[in-house]
Amino acid sequence: MAALLELQNFTVELPRPVGSVRPVNEVSLDIAEGEALGLVGESGCGKTMLSLGLMGLEPHGARRDGRAWLEISRDGLAARVNLAAMAGDGMRKLRGREIAMIFQEPMTALDPVMRIGAQIEEAIRVHEPHLPQAEIHRRAIESLELASVPQPDVRARQFPHQLSGGLRQRAMIAMAVAMRPRLLIADEPTTALDVTVQKQIIDLLLRLCKELHLALLFITHDLGVVAQIAQRVAVMYAGRIVEMGPTLEVLARPSHPYTAGLLRAAPRLEGKKFVPIPGAVPRLDDLPPGCAFAPRCEFHRCECDPAVPDLREVSPEHLARCILVP
Repeated sequence: MAALLELQNFTVELPRPVGSVRPVNEVSLDIAEGEALGLVGESGCGKTMLSLGLMGLEPHGARRDGRAWLEISRDGLAARVNLAAMAGDGMRKLRGREIAMIFQEPMTALDPVMRIGAQIEEAIRVHEPHLPQAEIHRRAIESLELASVPQPDVRARQFPHQLSGGLRQRAMIAMAVAMRPRLLIADEPTTALDVTVQKQIIDLLLRLCKELHLALLFITHDLGVVAQIAQRVAVMYAGRIVEMGPTLEVLARPSHPYTAGLLRAAPRLEGKKFVPIPGAVPRLDDLPPGCAFAPRCEFHRCECDPAVPDLREVSPEHLARCILVP
C-alpha cells in the first residue's frame, strides 16, 4: 500500500549556547492511508517533538532536516510535499487542512474564553474564508456529530470548563477533523482519561480512520493502548527509532532490549512483579557514541560502543536497532 506520509532521515535540531542537540534524529518511517501507526517510548524520548516538527510547530530557532513527504490533494489532483521544507504561509495552508493534531491536554489546548463551537468555526474559517457563516456553523456542528459529541448544538454553545474530560477530548477531535485532513496526529489523547472513556476515544479514532481514510500517528507511552489501535508500532529512544514492525509481533517477540524492558515495566493484572528499566533516558547533549541504550542494557557488550547500530531486519516487516539481531 502506498505511503501517505513517508519520513526519510527526518531530524529536528535545537540550538544551544554551545552546539546543538537532536531530540529527533534521522527518523525514517511511513504510514499508509487508513493505517494507524503507534509511536511509543518513555517521556523525553522525542515523540512529541517529532509531531511538532511535522506540524511546523517546533520551538523558535529549531532546524528541521531530512524529508517528510506527505501526499496532499490540490484541486482534485494528488501532489507530494516535503513538510520538512515547508514554513510560514505554506505550512499554515497545510496545517488543519492536510495535517492536523490532537494535543495531549485539551484543557490547555482549548481557549478557555471561547465557546466550543466558535473554536471549531475558527478552524474552518481560516481555510474557507468565503463560506457564509451559516455554512461554517453547520460544518462545525457536523464535526461535533462526527466526533460522537452528544447534543452537539448544546455543546457548541458551552465553554471548555463546562465539559467533562472526555467531551473536551472529543471537541479537540472535532476541531482536528473539521477540514477532513489526510494525516491526523494524536499526542497521548487518552492519558488523562479513565479506562472506559479511553476505550470510547480509541474506537472513535479507529472509526474516523476508516470513514475519512485518515493516516493516524498515535503517540502514547501505554503499550496496552497501542495494542488496541495500531496495526504497526515504532519504538523511540533518545530521538531514534530502535524497533518497528507489526504491533502484535513486536509486543509478543520484542527484538530490542529497550522494547522488552518497556513490556516488563508495564503493570499487569495477573500480579507479575513490576520490573522498571534501570537508569534514565540520557541527556541529549551527553549521548554515548554507540547505542544510546547501552548504559541501561543488560546485554551491553563492547561491540555496542563504537557506533550507532543500524536498523536490522528481524523479519520482512520487523526491524530493530541492535547488534543482537542476527
